[in-house]
Amino acid sequence: MTSSDEGAEQPWTPQRQRSANERLLWDRLRAGGAASRAQLARETGLSKPTVSSALAALEQAGLVRKVGTHAPERGRIAVLYAPDPTAGYALGVDIGRSWLRVALADLDGTVVARSGVRNGARTANSMADLAVSAARGLVADSGLDPRKVTRAVVGTPGVYDEDTRRVRYAQHLPGWGRPGLLDRIRDGLGLPVAVQNDANLAALGEYTYGVGAGSRLFVYLMIGTGLGMGIVSEGRLFTGAHGGAGEIGFLPWAGRREPEPDSMEDAVSAEAVVQEARAHGMTGPLSAKDVFDAARAGDPAAARAVELEGERLAHTVAAVSAVLDPDLVVLGGGVGHSADLLLRTVRQTLRTLTPLRPKVVPSGLGEDAVLLGAVATALDAARDLAFEGR
Repeated sequence: MTSSDEGAEQPWTPQRQRSANERLLWDRLRAGGAASRAQLARETGLSKPTVSSALAALEQAGLVRKVGTHAPERGRIAVLYAPDPTAGYALGVDIGRSWLRVALADLDGTVVARSGVRNGARTANSMADLAVSAARGLVADSGLDPRKVTRAVVGTPGVYDEDTRRVRYAQHLPGWGRPGLLDRIRDGLGLPVAVQNDANLAALGEYTYGVGAGSRLFVYLMIGTGLGMGIVSEGRLFTGAHGGAGEIGFLPWAGRREPEPDSMEDAVSAEAVVQEARAHGMTGPLSAKDVFDAARAGDPAAARAVELEGERLAHTVAAVSAVLDPDLVVLGGGVGHSADLLLRTVRQTLRTLTPLRPKVVPSGLGEDAVLLGAVATALDAARDLAFEGR
């Protein structure tokens, strides 16, 4: 075949026409809910015989099913059709420093099974194997046909490089940047696996299932062990030319206190909260959660550390607003879970910094944001695979 042949448009055959009609009806049912043959014919412009034939083929393939009847004031009782959500399943995996979470969802996006395990892996290989065993165990325990699980998406810190097949900048997962680890997960699961940055997936999760729904352009700030950001514009993830858009933890910090942190991640992450609490008099073993809990209990040193975190977050939001002009900023991650203590300071400080003041709200999904974003991303491919495999 010559290059000109490869680029030539394929002829439009009756088989391709039937496939296009079936996809049109399946997409309409998924988007608009159950409908009768007559209703589908009106809405799509297809003839009633064509609709009947296409629905019969989709039903035989297990992609649609009869879900009831509708009795109009006049005329015959109409059978209602809807997509069969059990035609396929998608797998989401969230690999974090402390926890590894997995979930299965049907084609409607309903999570049908999920589990979480402590991430006690000491090597990158054992972490990859833990992800595989957790996912395979979930599928086995769910009782589902594993052949119907057709796509997996893994969320991880850092940026996945398709060319080298490795994760870059995953500083808090030692050894995770070594080539071959994601191939190890793919081979262990025995199905196609895509990899995405965890903050990006959290943003997609919030857009699909949480507070970001309907937003024109919003950002998700993941504040925890590190600092990351996911950007969703018009429902689509923005990742930049090389996948690094949103890696704001690398930005130099230009605050006003001494001694100053080197980067925005040093200034805003969970460790910064602990350091400020110690600087103001708190002692003993401390985590960011401990500091926030103490602030809620009225500890003045903890309260001051939390206030400084809110001020620094406001500077972060101001910088993001100047570049992206979002209509919504979502605070998530371990520190973001304590947004109830941060929001007042963030909003007040933001008013002193910039005339650009997006709405700032806490995550609606909490620790599930990355996992649900992975599920939502995997579902797009799972739906296509279910239709193509009919």
